[in-house]
Amino acid sequence: MIFALVVAISDGDTLTVRPDGGEQLRVRVAEIDAPESRQPFGAAAKRSLSDLCFRERAEIRPQKTDRYGRTVARVTCRGQDASAHQVRTGMAWVFERYASDRSLFRLQDEARAAGRGLWSEPAPVPPWEWRKAR
Repeated sequence: MIFALVVAISDGDTLTVRPDGGEQLRVRVAEIDAPESRQPFGAAAKRSLSDLCFRERAEIRPQKTDRYGRTVARVTCRGQDASAHQVRTGMAWVFERYASDRSLFRLQDEARAAGRGLWSEPAPVPPWEWRKAR
């Protein structure tokens, strides 16, 4: 486990942290995929993660390193799990291919049923499909 200050938010599922006494680290929030910046809700997803984590001390629980060199981790800010927060508020999809926390699917179902965030769109396109089309 790493404790670090969140110094930047890149998008709705990526942030940069400065660990105590260490070098900056780019972190991909585990098990979710937020809309890309040019997708509907991309800016809102970034703002949501920023409101939760920017300039806060975060608890980082690394899982692995992705192909872009980012640390994939569960992130907790202000006592809230960032993955669950983003899914609950409709600012990210559960990334089914990588999801091991089954509770995220329940949160996604609740957000969809309530029409929160990206679920207010008539036919939201998951970012992994949106990237393929580009």
